[in-house]
Amino acid sequence: MQLQRVAHLFCAVMAAAFFILPNAMAAEAKGPPNIVMIISDDQAWTDYSFMGHPNIQTPNLDRLAAESRLFARGYVPASLCCPSLASMITGRYPHQHKVTSNDPPMPAGMKPAEFHKSAAFRDGRETMNQFMEATPTLPRLLTKAGYLTLQTGKWWQGHFSHGGFTHGMTKGGRHGDEGLDIGRKTMQPITDFIQTAQREKKPFFVWYAPMLPHTPHNPPARLFDKYKTKTSSPHVARYWAMVEWFDETCGELLDTLDKQGVAENTIVVYVTDNGWIQDPDAPKYAAKSKQSQYDGGLRTPIMVRWPAKVKPARAPQLAMSLDLMPTLLKAAGVPAPADLPGIDLLDDAAVAKRDTVFGQIFTHNAVDLHKPASSLRWRWIIEGDWKLIVPAAQNEPKAVVELYRISEDSGEEKNLATTEPQRVEQLRKKLDAWWPAAK
Repeated sequence: MQLQRVAHLFCAVMAAAFFILPNAMAAEAKGPPNIVMIISDDQAWTDYSFMGHPNIQTPNLDRLAAESRLFARGYVPASLCCPSLASMITGRYPHQHKVTSNDPPMPAGMKPAEFHKSAAFRDGRETMNQFMEATPTLPRLLTKAGYLTLQTGKWWQGHFSHGGFTHGMTKGGRHGDEGLDIGRKTMQPITDFIQTAQREKKPFFVWYAPMLPHTPHNPPARLFDKYKTKTSSPHVARYWAMVEWFDETCGELLDTLDKQGVAENTIVVYVTDNGWIQDPDAPKYAAKSKQSQYDGGLRTPIMVRWPAKVKPARAPQLAMSLDLMPTLLKAAGVPAPADLPGIDLLDDAAVAKRDTVFGQIFTHNAVDLHKPASSLRWRWIIEGDWKLIVPAAQNEPKAVVELYRISEDSGEEKNLATTEPQRVEQLRKKLDAWWPAAK
């Protein structure tokens, strides 16, 4: 009887091993993680259910946040689309990669519509494209490591190949031409690309940067109808509806990863290119948001979801969009350029050690493409609870130094610069050591 029990036990163990060992071997054989970057376009850091907004509903991003390492105090270095996106994909500040502005210098007396059709505009954009080609980018390094890489949505640097992508939608338009169909009209190019990568047995990288909730604020009627009863401003209602529309597309993307069976070993990161505060009286953004030196234009939640490796948690530390490139390269086992200023957001020691982040705001049209400081408007530094903003005399001659305790004054209403001169001096020294704006 005892021998029979032992025999049964042995068979049971071997049977279990038969099922468990192949699964363990499969886990080991998964190889490098796939990567998906979700980039919101013109959305305030407050405008999510998981960030406490009382009206906007974002169930899909709530799910992503709950499954991620969430940095609620995330920042982009610049509050303007083109330089912010360029910093995400290069892991460098605008003054380092030189794409400081949305557009090249506009000749005096020329109107924007005329300028966008001119040789000055085309030549300037080509110079900006060359800046991108001269800088190592995340998709370029991943492509060299064997990844298939896809661009969709917002893309300012000409043809998608300028960024090092193997596949893409944008052929050269200012915002992204055909790439702007993603999210607003279709999600099929991403599904097709993932299936291609699976057929070729290659890891993949997806840049999902839809022009959402960016203007035009033309949400589906069902969503506008939902929100117009929650506010007296139709402009605010349309913007809120755009945010939920964007959230729905994120849900489609996350569902695609599940349906294709790749979610477990796919890193999904989330960030916004810059903030937006809707003007309740007009179809435009309000002050202290897009293009500004304030948190309304700079702050964003940053998420990293990797079911196979990362335990969900809400991290209180500061994070930056510049951190995404070193984080993702490290996770993919790809050597990163040694001089990247960001940190690995999955390195607990590095995250805990950081207490300071920096950034810079430039003019919408560059002054001199080859001299970043010529286009500078403000530099800023956050250390702990404090934020210092220093204007650049060449472009903001009437502006004053600003100091805010943002833990108590998130709207940056009370300038404490005159009452905290020693703190201003201390932070100014750190800001000057980071980038003196002299070159």
